[in-house]
Amino acid sequence: MRLDILNHGYGRGAKLLFAVVRVFSGHPMPDAARLVFYRPGFYGDVAKAFTHEAMRGPSAWTVAERELMAAYISKVNDSAFCVSAHSATAGQAYQDGAKVQAVLADVDSAPIGEPLRATLRMLGKLTREADVSAEDMREVLAAGVSRQQVRDALAVCAAFNTTGRLGDALGFELLSTEGFAAGAKYLLKRGYR
Repeated sequence: MRLDILNHGYGRGAKLLFAVVRVFSGHPMPDAARLVFYRPGFYGDVAKAFTHEAMRGPSAWTVAERELMAAYISKVNDSAFCVSAHSATAGQAYQDGAKVQAVLADVDSAPIGEPLRATLRMLGKLTREADVSAEDMREVLAAGVSRQQVRDALAVCAAFNTTGRLGDALGFELLSTEGFAAGAKYLLKRGYR
């Protein structure tokens, strides 16, 4: 059930922005974006800054890999909006939607390198069980992932466990395939600011 707060409570500037986005893109402002304009001092400003840093800040992980992490975490959480949004973004970033779908279907047989595979397994376990062991971390490090890459991946995990759960709690509306593609293009160009 979609909560009504995503329809009301915005200032004139935000309402104008939503209208401009609709006119120029032909698609409504996605609920994930609308959420950060609702009480921005309480949640939105901090969420945008944290997510942008996790997804576009300096990292040995590429933008495509971080978007794939977001899609994978969202799949583990069964968050339909976030799976669709970040699958589209990862697919555009990789220029290979089939690769993204292969990872979401079976991370163990997907055509990705072992460092990313080990990291996705760890993020999946953390998302499902809210716990990882020292042995889990040793496996990730043994696959060639640096400690900084682990920290960067955990930041992506935190951002999308939060966003996905909010999306499900608030009933984010799914967009059309074209709407998700337009959103992906925007995210790749501008990030999460």
